[in-house]
Amino acid sequence: MLKVPIKGNWNLYQSDARLFMITYAIIVIAILLLFIRKIGAFKFMSFVMAIWYVLAVVAVYFTANNYTKYDFANKLIGKVVHFQWGWIVFLVGVLFMLFSTKRGEKIIAQTSL
Repeated sequence: MLKVPIKGNWNLYQSDARLFMITYAIIVIAILLLFIRKIGAFKFMSFVMAIWYVLAVVAVYFTANNYTKYDFANKLIGKVVHFQWGWIVFLVGVLFMLFSTKRGEKIIAQTSL
């Protein structure tokens, strides 16, 4: 999720463990709702996940740019810490969740006698 010089690549758990746990809790709840066929609740959790994605990106960005109390060090860290392709995969997953269900018309079976 992040490329940190000297330390290497960091995943979401290494950058912020609480963020990681909340993210996976939302995903697990959404999957559970999908399996018990509560589509309305799944749509709501998808919306929550989309908002959480935006908050996570902002939180990680500000954490990388405000890591120390020294302004010079913050600017230096902000320039060398880069987002990786994992955020794009995360975004694609959120978009799949958002657009995976749609309001459909009820199909009424007609039988001819």
